[in-house]
Amino acid sequence: MDCIRISHFVLFFTVLTAVLAVTFGDSSTDSYWLHRIKSKVVDPAGVLESWSPTAHVCSWNGLRCSDDEAYVIGLNLSASRLSGSIPPEFWNLSSLQTLDLSLNFLTGSIPPEIGQLQNLRTLLLYSNSLSGKIPPEIGLLKKLQVLRIGDNMLAGQIPPNIGNLTELRVLGLAYCQLNGSIPAEIGNLKNLISLDLQQNSLSGLIPTEIHGCDELQNFAASNNKLDGEIPASIGKLQSLQILNLANNSLSGLIPTELSHLSNLQYLNLLGNRLNGEIPSELNHLVQLQKLDLSSNNLSGSINLFNIQLQDLEVLVLADNAFTGSIPSNFCHKNSNLQQLFLAQNKLSGGFPLELLNCSSLQQLDLSNNNFEGELPPSFDKLQNLTDLLLNNNSFSGSLPPGIGNMSNLENLFLFDNIITGSIPAEIGKLQRLSTIYLYDNQMSGSIPMELTNCTSLTAIDFFGNHFSGSIPETIGKLKNLVLLQLRQNDLSGPIPPSLGYCKMLQRLALADNKLSGVLPPTFRFLSELTTVTLYNNSFEGPLPESLSYLRNLKIINFSHNKFSGTIFPLTGSNSLTALDLTNNSFSGSIPSTLAISKNLSRLRLATNLLTGNIPSELGQLTKLAFLDLSFNHLTGEVPSQLSSCQNLQHLLLNNNQFTGKMPNWLGSLRELGELHLSGNNFHGPVPAELGNCSRLLKLSLDTNNLSGEIPHEIGDLTSLNVLNLQRNNLSGSIPPTIQQCKKLYELRLSENFFTGSIPSELGRLTELQVILDLSRNLLSGEIPSSLGNLLKLERLNLSFNRLQGEVPSSLGKLTSLDMLNLSNNHLQGELPFTFSGFPLSSFSGNDKLCGPPLSSCMDSAGHEKNKLSNTAVICIIVAIVFTSTVICLVLIYIMLRMWCNWRKVSISNSEGAGVDQKREEEKWVYGDEKKRKGEYWRVNSMALVPSQKEHISSSCIFHVKMDTQNHGK
Repeated sequence: MDCIRISHFVLFFTVLTAVLAVTFGDSSTDSYWLHRIKSKVVDPAGVLESWSPTAHVCSWNGLRCSDDEAYVIGLNLSASRLSGSIPPEFWNLSSLQTLDLSLNFLTGSIPPEIGQLQNLRTLLLYSNSLSGKIPPEIGLLKKLQVLRIGDNMLAGQIPPNIGNLTELRVLGLAYCQLNGSIPAEIGNLKNLISLDLQQNSLSGLIPTEIHGCDELQNFAASNNKLDGEIPASIGKLQSLQILNLANNSLSGLIPTELSHLSNLQYLNLLGNRLNGEIPSELNHLVQLQKLDLSSNNLSGSINLFNIQLQDLEVLVLADNAFTGSIPSNFCHKNSNLQQLFLAQNKLSGGFPLELLNCSSLQQLDLSNNNFEGELPPSFDKLQNLTDLLLNNNSFSGSLPPGIGNMSNLENLFLFDNIITGSIPAEIGKLQRLSTIYLYDNQMSGSIPMELTNCTSLTAIDFFGNHFSGSIPETIGKLKNLVLLQLRQNDLSGPIPPSLGYCKMLQRLALADNKLSGVLPPTFRFLSELTTVTLYNNSFEGPLPESLSYLRNLKIINFSHNKFSGTIFPLTGSNSLTALDLTNNSFSGSIPSTLAISKNLSRLRLATNLLTGNIPSELGQLTKLAFLDLSFNHLTGEVPSQLSSCQNLQHLLLNNNQFTGKMPNWLGSLRELGELHLSGNNFHGPVPAELGNCSRLLKLSLDTNNLSGEIPHEIGDLTSLNVLNLQRNNLSGSIPPTIQQCKKLYELRLSENFFTGSIPSELGRLTELQVILDLSRNLLSGEIPSSLGNLLKLERLNLSFNRLQGEVPSSLGKLTSLDMLNLSNNHLQGELPFTFSGFPLSSFSGNDKLCGPPLSSCMDSAGHEKNKLSNTAVICIIVAIVFTSTVICLVLIYIMLRMWCNWRKVSISNSEGAGVDQKREEEKWVYGDEKKRKGEYWRVNSMALVPSQKEHISSSCIFHVKMDTQNHGK
């Protein structure tokens, strides 16, 4: 019996299942796949909660069934905050005609199985985070009419088989990362109405085949990398209403064929490389409302006429090279033109009065052109104008009072012109005026109190004029004021207390005026203030304690005033990035509370009366780039905690009373560009670690008590421009490694104890220009001729050393020298003739130097010659007397011998000697005399040694004369 009952139950369940299957058909199958889809997506908003087996599938949220409720034909889950990847189960919903998963957080790729949805007509996946390539299988969806998958992270190329979707009407692929070219197969989409490809990385040419899209109304391919010319075939798209090709690399001329687009309403070609003139045929685009040709290379005159383009509302031609002026028949009285932007061209002439006919104008920008002349008094014809930008031209004359009748004016930019005169009081009628920029003009007079009636003002900038008088007492009426820039005028008097009621004020610039007095206590109400610059005025007195309440302050510059007292009121802002109190009379110590300002990058307290030590807490200012504490009375050692300030680029501690050794940790400040420690009491050696500061441009350690040698590592500072070590106790030789500092243009090593010779390697510092100063040392040897290579050098000082030898002739090539000092050395010889223009003091203390501007070298040589001649005369006289005595003695001796012999002969040959005896006598006598003459010349040569000296001296003098003659030649 039980078996029979079980069999009946099974039979009943089978029949029921069959009936349900017949009743619901495929929808029960869709229900199964939809449940699978629900289980695989993340649904934080619970939009899928209605997908329950207890409810009919056609009642589920986001679903649309066929009329007979047999199939699910539509699925819309747009903006449902779904995440995860697209479940593959979607592709089993084969009856789907619409799939909208847009505006969610879906990731992953578009599966290729999408090609199975053969009935799909609308596919919307835009504004997700899908990646990968567009699957080519998408070309299988032959019934597809709308495909919008943009605003994702899709990459790769547009598949050419997208041209198979011949029923497609909307193709949206914008805001992705697609590359490659636009496929020519796009031209097969005869029914396409909208093609949106903008904001990708598409390149190459726009295919000429695009003219096949006969029904195209919107073509947007802006912000890509398309190049080449705009194809003339676009002119065949008769239905086109929007053409946006902005921000590509398109070149060539604007094709005249675009004038055939009779339905065109929006044309945007900005940011390309188009050249030539604007085709006058564009005036045929009578339905055109917005035209933007800005930021190209277009030239010629502007030949567009609002009298033909009567629907034109926006015309943007800025940033081109247009010349001439506005055409005289540009506007008509019934014009719809609202925005006209012609900035950054080469337009000239006076203010185009034709524009006064464009009464519909709301925004007019003629800035950065060459317009000149006075502004028209009838400006008030432009009653609808909200923005007037005439800056960066050469407009002159005064601001017309009629401007006060332009009741809709919100922004007035007239800066950088030649406007003179005062601000008309009528300006106070502009109740909507928000911004007035008059800076960099030549305006004068006082700031009218009526200006404070413009209670909508948020920004006032009058920088660089000649406004005088005081700041209006009623300035506090400008409750919305954010910027007040009055710098570089002739304003005087105190800051009005009412300024404190401009509670929205963020930037206050009153520098470079003649303002005086103390800061009003109402300053404490400026709680939004971020920047305040008061430098170069005559403010005085202590700072109000209430300044410490201004927690939003970022930049404070009170330099070059007469402030006194302590700086504590300015140390309470943790937003502070720059504090400059240079050249005041602040006293007391540097407050350690400055460390609160963790973002401080610039701290300048120079030229005050500060005392005490540098607080070690400043080492907590790790963003500090500029620290200037110079010209104070600070003492003690430099705290090692400053080594934590690794971003320091400028460290100026000069002219204080710091002691101790120069810290080695300075070498760890790798960003350092300027180190100025001069005028202190540092002792010990120059740290070799400074060679690690490879970005150092200026190193000034002068006027200390430093000793030892210059470290060889100084040559590692290859970026160095200035090296100043003068007035110390440094010794040893100048290291030749200094030649590696090729960018040096100033080198000062004077007043030390350097020894040895001047390194010839200094001649390789060919950028030396300001000075080379080695004076007041113990340098010896000769001046190296290589210094003649320093052709840019303007000042050379080698005085007060022990240099010797001649001045190298190569120094004569230093034609840029305007100061030369070689005095007090042991130099000799002739100066280069190019030195003749320097004063005598440049060479004093060198007794053996000659040549202009010193005495002539010939005079020196003549004097030497006279001295040698006197000596020679004495020697010659002695030699003559000695020689004469010897000759007399020899002759007497010869005569006695001859007389004795004659006596002997005459006795022995008293009779018959005759003629033969006489000849023999003559032979004897003359033969002996010749012999003695030889002896005489030998003796004479010995006696004439002084004459040889005379001969040598004469030779030297002759040589000098020859040099002088040659030099003269």
